[in-house]
Amino acid sequence: MEFYEALKQYCPHDAQEETDKAVMLDCLERYADVYERSNLLFHVTASAWITNESRDRVLMIYHNIYDSWAWTGGHADGERDLLKVALKEATEETGLRSVRPASDRLLSIETLTVNPHVKRGMFVPAHLHLNGTYLLIADDAEPLRVKADENSAVKWFLPEEAIRACSEPWMRPVYQRLNERMK
Repeated sequence: MEFYEALKQYCPHDAQEETDKAVMLDCLERYADVYERSNLLFHVTASAWITNESRDRVLMIYHNIYDSWAWTGGHADGERDLLKVALKEATEETGLRSVRPASDRLLSIETLTVNPHVKRGMFVPAHLHLNGTYLLIADDAEPLRVKADENSAVKWFLPEEAIRACSEPWMRPVYQRLNERMK
């Protein structure tokens, strides 16, 4: 389903998501280039909260730019079906082949700040990610692999350990919320 439609149907769980939904819908309605990272102010991204079948472990990558344990995800780059983006990024960033959606519905939405950084030799200014997150399920016995240009480790954590492993304090409440919703 196209992100715009999924977002319109999404029922916010709290004031943060109510505000983020309004901001995201406004951006999607006003800017034709919001699905492209060429929009330097804000653009659409998708993330995955990956869990095992019993939902007692979550998979994180050690993100090179953020220097932190983090969820998988990436830019829409023109794709309007964010579940496809979340699945593609999860597979690329972890080496998983068994990954599948727990549902085709959004698990959460976030408007996330991104600090200025250099990626592949290019300066990227501060901007916002208009993010949709999906719950994905994978086999926790399956071999994992690093995607060296994006991460330096891939590891399963107990849900509460994943929050503690994250060195970005502003992301810990997001991951806590995802842990609560995945059950």
